[in-house]
Amino acid sequence: MTARNSGSCLCKKINFKIEGEFESFYLCHCDRCRKDSGSAHAANLFSSTANLKWISGQENIKTFILPSTEHIKSFCSTCGSAMPNIQMEGKLLMVPAGCLDGDFTMKPTAHIFLSDKARWDENLEIAPRFEEFPGQS
Repeated sequence: MTARNSGSCLCKKINFKIEGEFESFYLCHCDRCRKDSGSAHAANLFSSTANLKWISGQENIKTFILPSTEHIKSFCSTCGSAMPNIQMEGKLLMVPAGCLDGDFTMKPTAHIFLSDKARWDENLEIAPRFEEFPGQS
């Protein structure tokens, strides 16, 4: 059975569907992914066979390509949410895992570019945990 996933941006102007399997789920710690995610790493899914279909809002997508690199980021021009894009001259679909809706169960394949990892990205599992913003009850 072919996998089907759907996704959207934060403001819900952009909606899409993906049909097919992901081959990889990488947590990328490179300095470029840290910058464009604003976090310790980007969480990106990759497929060379899945099909992306825009349901609505494709006109709201902007794409930035970092000059002299292969680093590409597509995002909603209204809310800034990271969106899927096609890379490598149409051969590779990249989907930010956080833009998928529903219960996505694939586990990350690997952490990559650990040589660029942020120094504060160590032993994060020992930080205190809260079900909501601290101090809210």
